[in-house]
Amino acid sequence: MATVQDVAAYILAKAGPMTATKLQKLCYFAYGYHLAWEERQLFPERFEAWANGPVAPALHAKHRGRFELQRGDIEGDATALDDDERESVDVVLESLGVFSAHELSTMTHREGPWVHARERAGAQHLERSTEELLDLEISDFFNALIDREG
Repeated sequence: MATVQDVAAYILAKAGPMTATKLQKLCYFAYGYHLAWEERQLFPERFEAWANGPVAPALHAKHRGRFELQRGDIEGDATALDDDERESVDVVLESLGVFSAHELSTMTHREGPWVHARERAGAQHLERSTEELLDLEISDFFNALIDREG
């Protein structure tokens, strides 16, 4: 199984450069769609319901303090993804890669796992939270998106 750093390195190799926020959101969407399509995690690292949307702290630790990232900035093995993992990421890049970091963040704030995690934590607007997003909620949310898109 790939790690979040492997997926981030793959995204940067295919679609970089981009902001750190956009990279986080693309990793989240890739994780969610992969979980729905393949019924398995894309990587084992978790997302938390931070004030500005879902964030994988393990990835954030690798780019903290950086605004823009490019190929090679995240240490990861882009070749570690299996065929299904690559396909999931590629579909997300093709469909969502055109959106800005702000647009992707807005998409994560409307409904779903991030909102539910913020509610569980009792986190107010712009308040910090380390509440984890639950795979069951992520899977249900992305399955519903797929049904609406299909």
